[in-house]
Amino acid sequence: MSIESHLAELERRHEALSREIDQVTNHPSADTLELAAMKRRKLQLKDEIARLKVENTVH
Repeated sequence: MSIESHLAELERRHEALSREIDQVTNHPSADTLELAAMKRRKLQLKDEIARLKVENTVH
């Protein structure tokens, strides 16, 4: 898998997780622990995307 395709997949997963977080947040009985875990995963994806972009521009 090329870096560009991996980056695109990470960005797709980040967007999907963002939409899922929005749905859970709007639900009246949202599980706060699950929501926090989802937000951590989203942040990890964002960090990985940023790292890959920096590495891709450096090389």
